[in-house]
Amino acid sequence: MSKLSGNLVISMEAASKNKNRPIIPHKEHVYLDGPKSRGYELGFAWRVFWQFIKGFRNLHFIGPCITVFGSARFKEDHLFYQQAREFGKRIAESGFTTMTGGSPGIMEAVNRGAFENGCRSVGCNIMLPFEQKENPYLHRSVTFEHFFVRKVLLVKYSYAFVIMPGGFGTMDELFETLTLVQTKTISRFPIVLFGTEYYQSLKECIEEWAARGTISREDLDLVLITDNVDEAMEHINHYITTNYKVRPRKRLWWLFEKR
Repeated sequence: MSKLSGNLVISMEAASKNKNRPIIPHKEHVYLDGPKSRGYELGFAWRVFWQFIKGFRNLHFIGPCITVFGSARFKEDHLFYQQAREFGKRIAESGFTTMTGGSPGIMEAVNRGAFENGCRSVGCNIMLPFEQKENPYLHRSVTFEHFFVRKVLLVKYSYAFVIMPGGFGTMDELFETLTLVQTKTISRFPIVLFGTEYYQSLKECIEEWAARGTISREDLDLVLITDNVDEAMEHINHYITTNYKVRPRKRLWWLFEKR
């Protein structure tokens, strides 16, 4: 074999290996990998701090939000996508800002419903080697490196939470929000689980926890489970208008906040 053909074989092998390599490489397993040098830890703390500042600066004037969680995997022809789009429309009619994780699937559908009906549509995206692309129905989008920063921002500006069908990420967001409400870390904002059949087994599991005493019976009242968009929005609107009054924020010129 000539030197040229040998190089060609090596190049083809390299191309084959690179073919399956993600465009955005997987994150290094260092975040929870034990103590690092003081310099590394200081740099990490600074990056987290800067992400929070970026989020606060971008989202400070978006107004009261309703956050919708759900899977990024459902396509436009799926029933859950269509129901999520209707939710976005109804949130727009209620005058709230619609907030999601900013990705495809249900998040795109909700943002789309709001965007197409004149409501401010906001996304808090996450850097991932897959599903990380923001959807095109956003008036404002902020991308974060860490999930915990993103979750703080998704909760911070919202007066209600709708949990559409989803997987691990959606369950993580649901139970963290429930924990914050249960422990009175945040106010007792309405939480709606949308999809009675989809969440039936979860409902039975939670009832089992109550029966075994690991949660209180009162905790079952923290969540409304429904298949009806009208019922969900009526529940949210009634609770918010009964318990809260929205005050506009003043823009401070010395913080370079645009009027």
